[in-house]
Amino acid sequence: MAPKWRELADKLAERIQSGEYAPGQQLPHIRDLVEAGEGSKATVHAAYKALEAEGLVTSSRGHGTVVRHQTPLKRLGISRYDKAKWRDGDEVAFIADRVASGRAYRRNEQTQSVSRVEAPPKVAEALGLPAEAEVYARARLVKEGEQPTHTLTSYYRPEHVEGTRLVDPTPGPAGKGGGYRVLYDAGYEIDHMKEALFARVPTAEEVKLLQLPVGEPVMELHRTTYTADGTVVEFAIGIHAASRFAWEYDFKVPDSAQKPKANQ
Repeated sequence: MAPKWRELADKLAERIQSGEYAPGQQLPHIRDLVEAGEGSKATVHAAYKALEAEGLVTSSRGHGTVVRHQTPLKRLGISRYDKAKWRDGDEVAFIADRVASGRAYRRNEQTQSVSRVEAPPKVAEALGLPAEAEVYARARLVKEGEQPTHTLTSYYRPEHVEGTRLVDPTPGPAGKGGGYRVLYDAGYEIDHMKEALFARVPTAEEVKLLQLPVGEPVMELHRTTYTADGTVVEFAIGIHAASRFAWEYDFKVPDSAQKPKANQ
């Protein structure tokens, strides 16, 4: 015979899978289930811990126990940076991911803080700056509803962004078209970028900020953005909850053996 907490966890899991408890919805408080006769406080707590370990919910202080989205967001590759999305429209990268995933969004689901700081060594190297040079750091926390999905901090040379919307800490994207539109209007049209992606164990601060369940890793993204002449106009570091994204890339396969035809 299964222990009481396991029976309760299975019952709640069925309700989650049937849609009775929808993604993003908070489960009843432990005391409410105790009062409803579902078991002792220890039993309900153990059931919630089991659901969290199984990836069905997340629990955090101040937010309670919330049902997780079971289908990860489609995190687009190169197509999320399509110039037509931000130059001619208002579909910044995180919104492009939501649209591709068929998920709703609000612009204010991206919060941010902007500060002028001494460049960390990795940032100084990427931007081609001397040690201890100052840069602007634009740190964003992106949520889906009330659930954090990732952070992204972009670093810029002050001479590229001083006086622009990129140094305005107002929540949401930096105006219509977001940051790349700001750079475009300032004469720094992005041409190509390089991304590096790797998994690691989250820090305690990241576990709290992203409301990660026990044992979930994060995906760290490093993005370097260039203009056509090779000028680096942004270096960004993103921290993504691993289970909340599915990376997707669609690109032409290169053939380095093919030489360009000489001009006739």
